[in-house]
Amino acid sequence: MHADILGPMITVTTPDMQQASAIPGSPLLSARLKRLFASVGVVALFSGIYAVAPHNREQMDHLFALVTHSAVSASFTGREFLVAGALLYSLLLGAYHLLAPDLGLTKSVRFFRVLWMFIRSPAAVLRQGLQREDRVAVLATLLKGFFAPLMAVSLMTFCVSVFNHGAGIVAQLGSDFGFMTLFNQHGFWVLMKTIFFIDVLIFTVGYLVESPRLGNEIRSVDPTLLGWAAALMCYPPFNYVTGKILGSQVSDFPQFDDPTIHIALNVAMLILMAIYAWASVALGLKASNLTHRGIIAHGPYAFIRHPAYICKNMAWWIGAIPFLSLAFGQSFYEGVLSAASVIGWSMLYVLRALTEEDHLRRVDGEYAAYEARVRYRFIPGVY
Repeated sequence: MHADILGPMITVTTPDMQQASAIPGSPLLSARLKRLFASVGVVALFSGIYAVAPHNREQMDHLFALVTHSAVSASFTGREFLVAGALLYSLLLGAYHLLAPDLGLTKSVRFFRVLWMFIRSPAAVLRQGLQREDRVAVLATLLKGFFAPLMAVSLMTFCVSVFNHGAGIVAQLGSDFGFMTLFNQHGFWVLMKTIFFIDVLIFTVGYLVESPRLGNEIRSVDPTLLGWAAALMCYPPFNYVTGKILGSQVSDFPQFDDPTIHIALNVAMLILMAIYAWASVALGLKASNLTHRGIIAHGPYAFIRHPAYICKNMAWWIGAIPFLSLAFGQSFYEGVLSAASVIGWSMLYVLRALTEEDHLRRVDGEYAAYEARVRYRFIPGVY
């Protein structure tokens, strides 16, 4: 599922081409249809893979419901949402490819061309390698094919959660519930899920929309196995394996006995995650993993180079406090193991930052210039 499914690699428009576009059966119409079928083919391929993947079965079969006043106002399964979303996206792609004046080979066309070459003669493709444009197209298509359905379905779940918790707050207004009960049941969650919704919305659009006119064309995709591994280990299904190795000692909503500490630390988590989402907003249409689409130097990126990673990890450390306290209360050894788990996840994000920087430096001099302006990776004035 592909944004450039979306955007041609080359933009060429001449009066003759514009006139030819109105002629049925013209080469331009044929090129448009080829781009359209390739784009829709990518959507169908990766949506289908996501829908039938064993680790997504529970999510696909789950019934999502919008609840108001204890009554279900609408419901649908994850699979129904994915199918509807893929069909709507395909219709938008159809309108784009049939009406836009742009010409050229899109990444989706290049992807299927390389795939056909590989099916016919894998040894020859492996021996000869790919041209840079084809390599970027294949990696970008695989990247978007993996992340786009994941982001879209996650966006829907956060939207449903925000709606239901918001409805819960409205239902409890004027009741005898105290502030703490309202905060624990709905207040914290409506804020946290809204933050997640904003973050995932930005990345969903980033994966689905790519065009030179929008300034978010993918210039390069990290070609290294280490870079891909560091990123994918943070997302399902791969993060299940990461969790088995590193453990999981973090709560999304940690509980503390003292009400003041409970509110203060959880509000701190919300602030950190709000900065995390602010970083995504700053990326805008350039938001996506493992790609170089141009360097952003405003928003939180004007102060440190990886604001999202440090804020997410600081929030995780707050979420780990109850686990660490309990573990050290049992024994020093258990406490060290619990701390090692959180440190392990933090080091994974350090690795992601390092591999991303290494990739961006190799593409052009834009990131080196940004590094010269913003010296610190994670903590201003320290590191």
